[in-house]
Amino acid sequence: MDDQVKTAVDAMASAFEEFKSVNDARLAEIEKKGSADPVTEEKLAKIEADLDRFETVNQKLVSAEAKSEQMSEALANIETMLKRPTAQVKHDDVDFAVKAWDKWLRKGDQGLDEMETKALTVGTAATAGNLAPAEYVNEIIKIIEEFSPVRSVARVRQTTNKEIEVPQKTANFAAAWTAEGGSRTETTGYTTSLNTIPTHELYALVDISSQLLEDSAFDMEAEMNLEFAEQFAKAEGNAFISGNGTNKPTGITNGSTVGSTAAAAAATIATDDLINLMHDIKTPYMSGATFMFNRQTLGEIRKLKDTAGQYIFQTGFSGQAGVPNSILGSPYVEAPDVADIAADAKSVIYGDFRRGYMIVDRVALSVLRDPYSQASSGNVRYIARRRVGGEVVLAEAMRVLTHPSA
Repeated sequence: MDDQVKTAVDAMASAFEEFKSVNDARLAEIEKKGSADPVTEEKLAKIEADLDRFETVNQKLVSAEAKSEQMSEALANIETMLKRPTAQVKHDDVDFAVKAWDKWLRKGDQGLDEMETKALTVGTAATAGNLAPAEYVNEIIKIIEEFSPVRSVARVRQTTNKEIEVPQKTANFAAAWTAEGGSRTETTGYTTSLNTIPTHELYALVDISSQLLEDSAFDMEAEMNLEFAEQFAKAEGNAFISGNGTNKPTGITNGSTVGSTAAAAAATIATDDLINLMHDIKTPYMSGATFMFNRQTLGEIRKLKDTAGQYIFQTGFSGQAGVPNSILGSPYVEAPDVADIAADAKSVIYGDFRRGYMIVDRVALSVLRDPYSQASSGNVRYIARRRVGGEVVLAEAMRVLTHPSA
């Protein structure tokens, strides 16, 4: 295990042991005097802040664990691509494209010769083409993965079409007993359907002063690309959780497609709520199941205990590479767009997201630099766009915890 990760995991384990001790003292004070000592509350808050600092490492461990499960599929796809003659790219071609991209960033279209323009142009004449070498697009995809927590646990597919159709079983047959030599009739009831997942478009349109681009001490173009990636990731992350499907992906908590488990109280969360949520999904989904909630909810869950007085939050083990923190034995991911604990809110999602939710990527990130349309204003216009879809494909693999009305 990487030394930095091991150090962080050890530090988090130590901090949580201190957290448990101080929280136990806080609970004892409340039981004895009706309220906790402000000094104890302040100390607990500081420890919680330390635990939050280490969460970045833990989320990377969860992401790495999820990606390892997808590795076989990814390798199979790569192998298939390499077998296609059109997929074989020489390193010299890649280097040429990267150098041409760098030249375009510094000098614009006028600085490119015919071969360099051809190496970078992706698209059609109708859209004027999009300049981007393969490595650049791949790097942007990595940035989006880091910002979108749903991507780390859901199933992600690439497509070259505007939508994909996923076969789905809608009903099943029942097996029947028969005697030796007895008659057999059709076991009816098995039906299927096609679940269509369309891709939707995200866009951003930004004008930047030509003088700022010329005089800036750092690479403004690269900065804008990072900003496009981050803002697109935030938008899609929100849609994957609560999107209504209108010109955007359909979120996991949208409507009543995904089953709901009722929490006991409107403004608090209890250990029994999480246990009930876990046991409301079918056993086969448990092995790949993950909790999903926001950071405020995590802070409340850290304080919960089981009937034996043991904390249900457990830190990972530094002696075993890639073991993340867990709650009741299951890993978790932080998603800021999941609702806070409140009346009528869906504060926790649990399930096998890889089987339950599918993300479809059509265009990772396309950035068009337009130095002409805003030239009279002294600006260069950047038009960024991304096409992505997302939808629940197996609702029974996931559950949401819903709090009652106040």
